[in-house]
Amino acid sequence: MNDWQGGYGHGSPGDEPEGPRAMRHVQRRRPPVPPQQGQQRYDQGYGQGQGGYDQGYTQAQASGYDSGYSSGQVYGGPQGGGRGSVPPPRDPYYDDGYGPAAPDWRRRIKVGSIVLVVAVLAWGVGTYAWASSQMRNEVDLAKVIERPEEGDCTTYLIVGSDSREGMSAEEKKKLHTGSAEGKRTDSMMILAACSSGNTMVSLPRDSWVTIPSFVGSESGKTYKARGGSKLNAAYAMDGPELLVRTVEFNTGLRIDHYAEIGFAGFANIVDALGGVDMNIEKGFKDKNSGANFQAGEQTLNGEQALAFVRTRYAFAESDLARTKNQQKFLSALANQAATPGTILNPFKLYPTLGAGLDTLIVDKDMSLYDLGKMFFAMKGISGGSGKSMNIPISGSAPQGSLKWDMPKVKQLVSQIQNDEPVTVTSNR
Repeated sequence: MNDWQGGYGHGSPGDEPEGPRAMRHVQRRRPPVPPQQGQQRYDQGYGQGQGGYDQGYTQAQASGYDSGYSSGQVYGGPQGGGRGSVPPPRDPYYDDGYGPAAPDWRRRIKVGSIVLVVAVLAWGVGTYAWASSQMRNEVDLAKVIERPEEGDCTTYLIVGSDSREGMSAEEKKKLHTGSAEGKRTDSMMILAACSSGNTMVSLPRDSWVTIPSFVGSESGKTYKARGGSKLNAAYAMDGPELLVRTVEFNTGLRIDHYAEIGFAGFANIVDALGGVDMNIEKGFKDKNSGANFQAGEQTLNGEQALAFVRTRYAFAESDLARTKNQQKFLSALANQAATPGTILNPFKLYPTLGAGLDTLIVDKDMSLYDLGKMFFAMKGISGGSGKSMNIPISGSAPQGSLKWDMPKVKQLVSQIQNDEPVTVTSNR
């Protein structure tokens, strides 16, 4: 007989009872598992006097049954996360409601360092490629015949020409260059980069030498040797290739690389560097070059620097005194150019390279790396790790020229070829 009074439920008399419906979080209880021998019942002595539900619940817990409900457990969370459980480790990059995540500075520094290194490498490679494309590799040393054997040092023939290429009439007037056509050698020096020490040897343009037989760089014709002539005549006759041939023939020293710069390029490099600091021991004037210097420390701009290295008539031994000034200035220029402050500063590096590379003429095998080694070798001389000198002179020769002291020249060349410390001195 039905125990319901007054119909089904608390609704109207016509309401029907609800059909069976699944309960989501209720699982059928498993029958209690009898304890093993020696195992203490979990609910023994606990909850006595309470209903069978409590007893069955505790029995189920003891048997390993997990109903899905526990004190303090969050619904949907991992099982066993009741009171006293250890929370999962916190992700430092995830804001889990306990405040903003702390920044991982070690990770940021690592990533930032990698980005910086990649950026510097990309900049360096790009700069090298751009500068290499600007170099004028025009001199073909393969056309030079009967060359001496290679030595242990790397040798450069550095030439300053009076080329006025690309100069306006106003620039020629400002720099006191005149308007002569063509170009001639205004200065010549050998730079020997050796492990035993670097040596810079100036070759006066009035040196009395033999111009040997040669093959014309343009015509391809063979020309017979020419008797005694001034050294700068070789360049006037057939350009850089014959000048290299003449220097090698008269010294016996093989020239590995050739570098030549004109008036405009020289002045522009100095200006791009912001001037070059010089200590002028004794003041001098020369209306031909525009020189007007007081003694003491001073910074020379491009115009003043060109006047300084070109002046010859203000000195008694005009050509020899001028070569000493040229060596002194080039060493100071290299010392200022080959510094981190210039190389790592794009606002100085790019103008300096742009000013010099457009007018710098080098041999076909010379790379930007070789050019850098040349500048650092000159810098080493100014820093005291080498020496600079004029080629030994024994007296005067025809046409007001200078005669070389050949025994000393041969000793000097032998020391350079064998990478030995240079002990030879110039007497003038």
